[in-house]
Amino acid sequence: MAMQLSVRVRSAIAQAYETDVGASPIIDFYDAVQTPDCAAAPAGNLIARGTLPADWATVSNGVLTKSGTWQATGVLSGGTARGFRIYRSGSPSECDLQGTVGPTGSPTYDMGVDNVSVANGQVITVNTFTVTIGNA
Repeated sequence: MAMQLSVRVRSAIAQAYETDVGASPIIDFYDAVQTPDCAAAPAGNLIARGTLPADWATVSNGVLTKSGTWQATGVLSGGTARGFRIYRSGSPSECDLQGTVGPTGSPTYDMGVDNVSVANGQVITVNTFTVTIGNA
């Protein structure tokens, strides 16, 4: 039998994500899928950057979900968002979460955005992001 966690424990783990990352973390979008490890240097070119809300996530039933409006502004002449990294507030070199980016509604990506083609100065909006804690 596989190990199982209660909803309370899974929710505590999800809450620890938000607490440890802290208020108003930085989100960066890259034109490459990120490395297998947050400790490694980011892959690809930085194409957009933003700051998430102070209360950037909610937790319910072992699932962390984005809270508030998540946006980033393009910093290059153009690129296609393929990966993201979330950094601790005030520390754009301390990656805490990373994953894949795609159009909203596609279940194959960790994060869904309104537009993956990003131009300089263009604002992109994150529509979907959840982290489901396993072992239910």
